[in-house]
Amino acid sequence: MKSLFNTYQQAVITYSPGVQSIFLLALRLWVSWVFINAGLIKFNHWGSTLFLFEYEYQVPFVPWLVAAYIGTAAEIILPVFVAIGLMTRPMALALFVFNIVAVISYPTIWVSGFYDHQLWGLMMLVVVLYGPGHWALDRLLTQRD
Repeated sequence: MKSLFNTYQQAVITYSPGVQSIFLLALRLWVSWVFINAGLIKFNHWGSTLFLFEYEYQVPFVPWLVAAYIGTAAEIILPVFVAIGLMTRPMALALFVFNIVAVISYPTIWVSGFYDHQLWGLMMLVVVLYGPGHWALDRLLTQRD
């Protein structure tokens, strides 16, 4: 039994870093794809976006026009950094905060999309806490020769 446990422990030590990196890359790409897609829809339908920010969304502390520009830019720019793994932790944290603001600002999310936003928030927190993994520009830029 001890031999089986030792074999298991060695396998975990050997293969965990690779599996974790694949998992973190998948999280980064998934959540980035979701937010980039939303940002591009807002950008491509700018008139509708302005209407929604003026009459539907209730972004706190920011005028609706400023919120429309900042929100659309955040949905397009922040996920690019997360996807390529550049300044990953602060960008994922910023996207996490953006996600919270989106939930607060749009009351109907509580009816239809709240669970999606919870999942995306959890995915971003995992990236914030564990980093981007091996396949990220952060790692490439910090490696020493």
